[in-house]
Amino acid sequence: MIVLKGIAKQYAAVAALQDVEVTVPDGSIYGIIGRSGAGKSTLLRIMSLLEVPDRGAVYYGNERVDTLTGRELLLKRRKMGMIFQNFNLLGSRNVASNISYPLEIANVPKKQIEKRVDELLELVAIRDKRTARLRELSGGQKQRVAIARALAANPEVLFCDEATSALDPQTTRSILALIKELHDRLSITVVLITHQMAVIRAVCEEVAVLDEGRIVERGTIQAVFDSPQTTAAKELVHG
Repeated sequence: MIVLKGIAKQYAAVAALQDVEVTVPDGSIYGIIGRSGAGKSTLLRIMSLLEVPDRGAVYYGNERVDTLTGRELLLKRRKMGMIFQNFNLLGSRNVASNISYPLEIANVPKKQIEKRVDELLELVAIRDKRTARLRELSGGQKQRVAIARALAANPEVLFCDEATSALDPQTTRSILALIKELHDRLSITVVLITHQMAVIRAVCEEVAVLDEGRIVERGTIQAVFDSPQTTAAKELVHG
């Protein structure tokens, strides 16, 4: 379980987050939605320990993690996978070596890396692209490479930051289906950050609505879609 308590973050005169409370149940697919400028990226960076809050606390289970430093912080980050809108792949590497990169950094033995890469290529259904260069891949295939890389170190949580925003509708559906399949197969917690309500509706179990740095509404997908209570939620639901 990931728990954020009273999170606040300020950049100069801008309050990016204000008193944010979020509880992500273990093993869930949890959605956080908001329009551009709502504070989603800041919230994700704090939740994934890339930034520390000005106030508040972040817990993974019973462990407070926003105060970790040095090797303890590094080891905790290795238990997280992240995928992004722009893929963040390395253009100088082929598919297999992109997937192997986090394992190389962790000094995993070469034979173990090769075995793990084969497993991941099979898992995300791009085994035939093992030696392909990135320029030879479609957007959906690049995102599958990014997902495989994010899963390389067997993370406990997968963060998805606008992971389908650069994809066409058909490819979006296939990537969301893959994320749902991986969640079910691996029993991994997924936190999905997006501005697209259709994405939340397709795969998430619960959702929190972020508006101007505050969580203004939260609940099950059915509850928020059937009866949104706030202006921000109504605008997102009804487009």
